[in-house]
Amino acid sequence: MGIATSEPYDPQRVSPVGEHAVVLGASVAGLLAARVLADAFERVTILDRDPLDAQLQLQPRRGVPQGQHIHVLMVAGQSVMEELAPGLADDLVAAGANVLDVSREITVHAAGDFIAEGSADLPMYYASRPLIEGLLRARIADHEHIALRPDYQVIDHLADPTGTAVTGVVARSDGEEHRIAAELVVDATGRTSRSTAWREQLGYTTPASESVEVDLAYRSCQLARPPDDRRAILVMPSPPRARGAAVAPIEDDRWLVTVFGMHGDHPPDHLDGLREFAGTLPTPVVADLLEQHEPVTDDVARYRFPASTRRRYDQLEAHPRGLLAVGDAVASFNPIYGQGMSVAALEALALHHTLAEHDDTDLASAFYARTGSIVDDAWNISVGGDFQFAETRGPKPSGTAVVNRYLSRLHRRAHTDAELADAFSRVVVMEQPPRTLFHPRVAWRVLRPSVTAR
Repeated sequence: MGIATSEPYDPQRVSPVGEHAVVLGASVAGLLAARVLADAFERVTILDRDPLDAQLQLQPRRGVPQGQHIHVLMVAGQSVMEELAPGLADDLVAAGANVLDVSREITVHAAGDFIAEGSADLPMYYASRPLIEGLLRARIADHEHIALRPDYQVIDHLADPTGTAVTGVVARSDGEEHRIAAELVVDATGRTSRSTAWREQLGYTTPASESVEVDLAYRSCQLARPPDDRRAILVMPSPPRARGAAVAPIEDDRWLVTVFGMHGDHPPDHLDGLREFAGTLPTPVVADLLEQHEPVTDDVARYRFPASTRRRYDQLEAHPRGLLAVGDAVASFNPIYGQGMSVAALEALALHHTLAEHDDTDLASAFYARTGSIVDDAWNISVGGDFQFAETRGPKPSGTAVVNRYLSRLHRRAHTDAELADAFSRVVVMEQPPRTLFHPRVAWRVLRPSVTAR
């Protein structure tokens, strides 16, 4: 997992596959999948139950319950989105998004102190989730082969007489049922995905499910921000403290402030409580912002995330033709690591390459094999980090304890080592895969003996 090691998008590699593909869900994962499918199908239809339009929609929507909280568009995600929707980066900046260099302009507190300033060139775009998704939706819906259909509730699937292929979906809109035929159905409906149930109805094995319980709760508010103050802050939890926070400079001269706690140590639901909660963090920077700047409203948004989950489609030998799952329908990660949108983008890129190399008879097997490593890397980073805490419950990836000790030492050394800070930043933003942190040159800087004065 890492955009620097991924094959680039090349629409010329893709040959026509079919007449019609349907994408369930206008999430970031669904929108990007639809754009990739438009290179291979004459028509692509996106169905979503929310009352969307193709234009900018700044209010969080029901289908994205975490939409009022901080979302991070990693370097990997931004790079893929710009390839699939050229001009999106300019749209974001024009709408007020802030571009900050990860290594020099973002303050990260981890393992007891601040990570050193590095020198890597790693620009990241800071904006609210509704703005990012709204601008992306406008770009994708403008494609001549893509149609966006809001207010469509998918209620069932269609199958061929043999029960070996999904041939479309049944959806309800305005009180009427519609049978929508398609050669390929891509499920981007998130954690509520019904693909596993459809597989079972067709007689196929359902994927094994892994769940790692973290009992996380978010509380978020927006503060008025001076236009020339673009501070971005991340305070990671570190045992025994299960609390953390993030501050993002978003559009309309605002800061979006999210404080969070794991394993039942949840923030209060009111501003005074947030200030008090932030005051317990190991650095006062977040509490100071909350004290010194006016809230835009008195509202505090809430979101609870009980567990990271993963459906192991990559371990199955047989799949019905015409059905794929992407995004959170495959795996959803602890959101404090900010991986969701970028994993969805890398999966869309993997779908593009799968369409270029395989026909529809083995599309699912090839796709899940290709995306397995993307999900593996993101899962091991987030779940591995969660297992720093003894309260975390679930299947622990092999070698987690050793890796966590190594990464803890890397973080401590990165407090004063700019080269380690850069290596860490490149992995966090998904520019480089996690294995680069174990390169001999990096490992030496992590493991070499400390130099002390006599």
